[in-house]
Amino acid sequence: MGTTKLTTVDDVYVDNTAEKAESSMPVQSTRQVSGSEALEAAILKEKPSPWTKAHLKVYAFCALAFLCSTMNGFDGSLFNALQSMSQFRDYFGVDIVGAKLGLISGMYTIGGVVALLFVGPACDTWGRRSGMFIGCLFVAIGTVVSATSKNLGQFMGGRFLLGFGVSIAASAGPTYCVEMSPPAYRGVLTGLYNCTYYVGSITAAGATRGTIGYSGTKAWRIPVWCQLICSGTVCLFVFLIPESPRWLYSHGKIDAALDTIVKYHGEGSPENAFVTLQMSEYAANISLNGSDKRFWDFRELFNSHAARYRVLCMLIPSVCAQWSGSGITTYYFTAMLASAGITNSVTVLNYNLGNNFIGAFGAYLGASQVQRFGRRRTLIGVCISSSILFTGISVGTGIYSRDGSSSAAKAGIAFIFLFGFFFALGWTPLQALYPVEVLSYEQRAKGMALSSAAVNAAALLNQFAMPVAMEKIGWHTYIVFIGWNLIQAVFCYFFAVETNGRTLEELTEVFEASNPRKASTKKHVALTAVPDEKLTV
Repeated sequence: MGTTKLTTVDDVYVDNTAEKAESSMPVQSTRQVSGSEALEAAILKEKPSPWTKAHLKVYAFCALAFLCSTMNGFDGSLFNALQSMSQFRDYFGVDIVGAKLGLISGMYTIGGVVALLFVGPACDTWGRRSGMFIGCLFVAIGTVVSATSKNLGQFMGGRFLLGFGVSIAASAGPTYCVEMSPPAYRGVLTGLYNCTYYVGSITAAGATRGTIGYSGTKAWRIPVWCQLICSGTVCLFVFLIPESPRWLYSHGKIDAALDTIVKYHGEGSPENAFVTLQMSEYAANISLNGSDKRFWDFRELFNSHAARYRVLCMLIPSVCAQWSGSGITTYYFTAMLASAGITNSVTVLNYNLGNNFIGAFGAYLGASQVQRFGRRRTLIGVCISSSILFTGISVGTGIYSRDGSSSAAKAGIAFIFLFGFFFALGWTPLQALYPVEVLSYEQRAKGMALSSAAVNAAALLNQFAMPVAMEKIGWHTYIVFIGWNLIQAVFCYFFAVETNGRTLEELTEVFEASNPRKASTKKHVALTAVPDEKLTV
């Protein structure tokens, strides 16, 4: 292939490769490729290495964004652990089940829903970095309010601010990662984003385990103060990392976008195939005057069949993961253990810590394999496995409730741990990766805000209904999730679009098909099967 030169024509980058063949040489056909074929062509021409200096810097940038997920995981584990602390329950007058506990938990979710209208200005208008900064700033303020609480009202106010901030940061963080990631490693790198949820949950479990022996309010105030670690780190360093090149391009900063891609994806060369690929796709698919420039304009999410189908796919991990049973095993793990006969505070915290380590192992294993198994098979598989495991949880805890069998109780607890592992294996990587993949650029920030609102709205059922259900019907609550997870598996089979192996911009063609799910699973010819052709990106 000849030398590639990038020239600018009306702010559009095009490929001007000229092939000059000697008259005595055979003429070879030239074919323009795009999307997944262009990505394969770029990989064949410029075989990427994951350990270049530029790529290592990108990993560091994304690691900072990962902290937006870490602080979310910290809260989930922290609130569960606080329930097991008599110091916390006595101070605020709550029990391990009941409506009052659901109200405290739900304030976090309500804050997340309210944040929906503020994500557009934070992430689209001012940039992905600003979105992370603003979200983490609210988390820091909420932490101070919660940690200094003198009464239940102040504590709930702090939880509202925490949920508000996390919702904004959790929209900006994965959006930054998917847009900043090198094309060849987008799936794994963005999949790792939500895995750091378990880093936060393990930290919270360890912090509460370490302070359980403290007298008075120090036992719960110290872990709450620890929520400043992630939010403070992001606030301090986020403006030292580069802005998303897609955001720069969409705001007319073409040269800045090109410089970022050349530096971090193109090994310093404007002629690198990955630079050509991305700039040509930006030109074809990113509007300089799209609805992302108008924070009040949500029409891009619903103004066409393709847009609505994208939103439908975005909602799959947002809602289905929450309703798979994870809410009850995350926020009410203490109550679940109680239904299996485990009530000692120290023992509960030990189980909580162990469960988080198992979940972390599953999450990182799942992220490392997400490219191999694809998105659809993972979604369907995790729904089916969740149904099977809740059957085991129901049987074990049910027999214990009837007969007091210690063996049944242990079996029920084992299935709870297995559910945590398989949930993390499938849902955890896809909760951040899949929504940002299926949304178009103009939809992405507002769509992630809608995703966060959907997560919080779905979580409201867990946080308000589950403690009441556990109080009224106990282990029978688990039976609901057996059938519901099977329904979710069927839904994913018929509607979930496969995004694996495709560029973000290429998915426009998939969603504009009459049947996007079918179009996404259609095989394309591998480039290695046509070695006689000249391929241009």
